[in-house]
This record gives sequence, C-alpha cells and structure tokens, in this order.
Amino acid sequence: MYKIITADDHPIFREAIANVVRSRYPDSDIIETCNLEDTLKQVSDDDDIDLVLLDLNMDGMDGFQGLMKLREAAPSIPVVIVSAEEDKKVVLQAITFGAVGFITKSSPREQMQKALEQILAGSVYLPSDIIRGDTPSTTALSGAQALRQQKQADAIDPELLSSLTRRQIIVLQHMIQGESNKQIAYTLSIAETTVKAHVSAILRKLGVSNRIQAVIAARDINVEDYLRR
Repeated sequence: MYKIITADDHPIFREAIANVVRSRYPDSDIIETCNLEDTLKQVSDDDDIDLVLLDLNMDGMDGFQGLMKLREAAPSIPVVIVSAEEDKKVVLQAITFGAVGFITKSSPREQMQKALEQILAGSVYLPSDIIRGDTPSTTALSGAQALRQQKQADAIDPELLSSLTRRQIIVLQHMIQGESNKQIAYTLSIAETTVKAHVSAILRKLGVSNRIQAVIAARDINVEDYLRR
C-alpha cells in the first residue's frame, strides 16, 4: 500500500487525482494538502510518505522555490509536479529543481496511471508530446534521457563514493537498478524508513538533489569495486 500526498489548492482536483490513484492502487492512503506549509509539515511528520503530487501554483509555492523547500525538507521522498503548465522549459526546470516527474492536468486518466507506475518504479516520467514536440504519447522518458536533455548528468567524482558506507553503496546499487524504496527494503530485509535514511545520506554525500541525479551520475561507476573495499 502506498501513502501519497496530493498537494493542490483546488479541492475538486485533489479529489480527481485521488480517484486516479485509487483506481490503480485501491489500498493507497491519500493525504490531501492545500498549501506548501501543510505539505512541508506532512513530510516532516510522516516518514512513510511514498510520493508527493505537487501543484506548482498552490499557495506558498512561489514558483520553484516551494519545490526546492520540499526537496530540502524531505530529499528521499519523490516529488512529481502535477500542473496545467505545458511549456517545455517549465517541465525541464522542474526536473532540474528536483522533481522526478511532470504530469499535465490535461492528461487522460490512463496516461496519469502509467505515469504513476513509472514514477513509483523509481524512474522519471515526462510527457513525451511536450518534450519532443510530436504526437501525444504515454511513453515515459527514462531518467537518463531526461537528465541528458538538460545536461544535468555530470559524473560523480569517485572520491565522493568513497565517503559512502558499505550499506549505502549497496542501497545505491539497488537504486541504479531502478528499485523503489519499498523494493530495496524488501530485498535487503530492512525497514523502509532505514532505506529512506540511507538515500538521504547518499544524496547529501554525493551533492545531488534527487535519486535520479544520483543514479545517472553514478552510471559509469563500478559499484562492485567499492563493495570490495
């Protein structure tokens, strides 16, 4: 069961997106917030949040400042922008500032569900019709493709990886394989809160703002070399 925050100042839209989520994940726990302050409080008070669906124009957001504050407050929780905005520059800026996905409010229900599946599986989702400017499609760009487009995939200095503990290296290895926090917790037989703590430490030590940037930056690193230390 997923615990998901829908953060939007329009109650009708919050109800609509909650219905989309429940139609795909019936047992999900949906938490509704209507401003940035309440959203920040929720992610600070609850370690079990799996995803935040965030409106860019909600009260307190101040453009991308709100997204940055949310990423700083909870770096291990993926944040997806859900917006009426359809400008390519805005979409790519959202990823630059730490979002792991962008869903347009005009998207059909089926497309929203596929986007959620992609994101909860640990990948980035961007609307291909906006990014590529061609026929609308439900195809999701991989994290690597998205970050290459905005030139955010600079390689991590191997010395930074040396600062990670063995368990953090193992968690990073599973992140590179595209596993979500829940999947990593199950595979390693540890609590999901422990995984989130490791992810937060990994992001901080590697100097990146989200897990996708960490994965792409570490793509050419032989993780096994660090496990043999």
